[in-house]
Amino acid sequence: MKYKGYHARIVYDESIKEFHGRITGIRDMVNFHASSVEDLEREFRVSVDDYLLSCKETGREPERTYSGQFVVRLKPELHRKIASFAEAHGKSMNEVITEAMETMMDR
Repeated sequence: MKYKGYHARIVYDESIKEFHGRITGIRDMVNFHASSVEDLEREFRVSVDDYLLSCKETGREPERTYSGQFVVRLKPELHRKIASFAEAHGKSMNEVITEAMETMMDR
């Protein structure tokens, strides 16, 4: 599920016939639960809205899920190889790194 840029991970507990959800990609623990899919979707939205309101009331900046940007420290020689490869293939270093990571994750 997705709402206002937040994503949820859902599990179903057969023993009590209840769905449990948690917002992923943030350190804060935001959980919710419900017995039906419709109620689960509603509870997810309510939980996100409550989280955002709580942050506002306490003057905290709400955590955001992954932005797609992160800093990677490389050995200078590897950095040079990536830059050379990217230039030789008419790509940016970001494109080369993204393609390499996607290939690795698809294994």
